[in-house]
Amino acid sequence: MSAIDYPLPLKALIVQLKRLPGIGPKSAERIAIWLMQRGGEVTGPFAETLAAAGREVVECAVCGFFSTSETGCALCDGTNRDAALLCVVEQPADILPLERSGAFRGHYHSLRGKISPLENVGPGDLRIGELLVRLRQGQFAEVILALGSDVEGEATAHYLAEALGEFDGLRITRLAQGLPAGGGLEHADELTLMRALQGRVGLG
Repeated sequence: MSAIDYPLPLKALIVQLKRLPGIGPKSAERIAIWLMQRGGEVTGPFAETLAAAGREVVECAVCGFFSTSETGCALCDGTNRDAALLCVVEQPADILPLERSGAFRGHYHSLRGKISPLENVGPGDLRIGELLVRLRQGQFAEVILALGSDVEGEATAHYLAEALGEFDGLRITRLAQGLPAGGGLEHADELTLMRALQGRVGLG
């Protein structure tokens, strides 16, 4: 006699939810059951919104932030930005805390990750080539490395500092004060980020 289990569509939903970061088997099961119990008035709009985001949201080819073909990139297309400053972050989500701090009005570049040998992520897996192209084509005077202070973030910062050595006169700085050791930007508040930006120091 076979054991009773969830219907196949519900099992498939649980499998997909488990693929999300931070969602384990039990959490995925709870979320799936919650959605099923709410019925079509919740699952319908949820599915439509998710599908629309998947169709319409793309990565900006320049900075790596989220954009749409209809509205473009709010960062790259924005006015009143300092064309001499470029802030390099690990992930697109790291941009918003810096932007909301109000301490930085330059341009951004998302690497889409950090160097991590344990996860088989090397420099070639990041948007470092695109960064070098931007620097060769632009008129940037300073590059701010706004990377996490964990081991991988430190390794990425040192790699970039060496790679950017080819640009004479380019000032390379790093966030200094305010960020706790081992922490990332997503855990810092606006005041902490503002102080970190204001207290940045040169590398090399």
